Amino acid sequence: MIVKRIPHIARRAVDPLIEFFRLEAASGIVLFLAALAALAWANSPWRDLYHALFEEQLNLNAERFSLSVPAHVVIQDGLMTIFFFVVGMEIKRELAVGELRTVSSAMLPAIAAVGGMVVPAAIFASLNHGGPGAAGWAIPMATDIAFCIGCLTLLKGRVPNALVVFLTALAIFDDMGGVLVIALFYGSGLQWAWLGASACVAAAVVICNRIGFARWYVYLVAGVGLWIGVHHSGIHATIAGVVLGLLVPAKPAEEAPIGGFIHALHPWVAFGIMPLFALSSSGVELAGVSRSSFFSPVPLGAGLGLLVGKQVGIFLFTLAAVRLGLAAMPGGARTVQLYGVAVVGGIGFTVALFIANLAFASHPALLAGAKIGVLAGSAASGLMGYLILRLTAPSGVARDPAAQSG
Repeated sequence: MIVKRIPHIARRAVDPLIEFFRLEAASGIVLFLAALAALAWANSPWRDLYHALFEEQLNLNAERFSLSVPAHVVIQDGLMTIFFFVVGMEIKRELAVGELRTVSSAMLPAIAAVGGMVVPAAIFASLNHGGPGAAGWAIPMATDIAFCIGCLTLLKGRVPNALVVFLTALAIFDDMGGVLVIALFYGSGLQWAWLGASACVAAAVVICNRIGFARWYVYLVAGVGLWIGVHHSGIHATIAGVVLGLLVPAKPAEEAPIGGFIHALHPWVAFGIMPLFALSSSGVELAGVSRSSFFSPVPLGAGLGLLVGKQVGIFLFTLAAVRLGLAAMPGGARTVQLYGVAVVGGIGFTVALFIANLAFASHPALLAGAKIGVLAGSAASGLMGYLILRLTAPSGVARDPAAQSG
């Protein structure tokens, strides 16, 4: 009986990862198309319509309440909170019952993520030290999971599945670092009363979890309250999504609501919210961009941070950990395969653009330069990493992550 249950148990543990790979791979393609569409639209004869669409005021009028907010703010502060809610749940699931549940399995991607955050930030900061773009130092820190998995999936089995899992785990640690940076460095002054109110809402959710009352409408009401509290506390409102996601129970794996929440929301986030954010954030007019402005500190810092800083930080920190015996090479992969995956890790899109919007909200010229750097660095990293892995003979353990369901 126990022997017969082993494949079933293993399947239950692996299926969420398979579904995650498939969704992220497809989402990466949709994100790429949305970014291309935004660039084409913003540089077409209909560019004014593009800008007017996302500057359009959305009005909400009630008997004693009225609200008028630009569409791009609704996307960035509202819809992206749902994105970060899913990010928070994915982090919680991986730490509780997934690939990061043990210290040994989490150590290598955590070390790699540190290198992949510190080196790019240092490159950007060194190029912008004392200048108007200094506030954007965190822009090249993030790795975009969807784009990375989409790129690796196109390689059709030339990358060991363990390296795909490693890059996914690394990106999750990147998300943790990015969330922490947003909370600590991209808010306004703290309002302790509102922060205390937010803590009370979070405590109420914990109590509901303890008494077994973890219903979807509890999280909906708590999420609205938490968003309002965090927004007024001086921390960026999207952090409310991460906090709420981390509060969703992940154990026991068979009964916890986290799997159902992710299953329900992930497709909407992957194919709705993220492409909409990409469409609203990637439209940079290139007509006025000269060669000298492209090589100014902000776009250069963002681009080199992603293309150079990411690959150097991820590769050297990972290789050092392996050579020092702190962890084994994922899946027995060769060094050149690790390097190729490290280069792919330089695709930093969604969170990088999000941080750029926060850093340069009141400086349109700097924001446009940061977007150019992010798009150029991400595109160069994806192309360079793809070519390295494509031209490298696959190892014996290489598998297509999207084909694991077979």
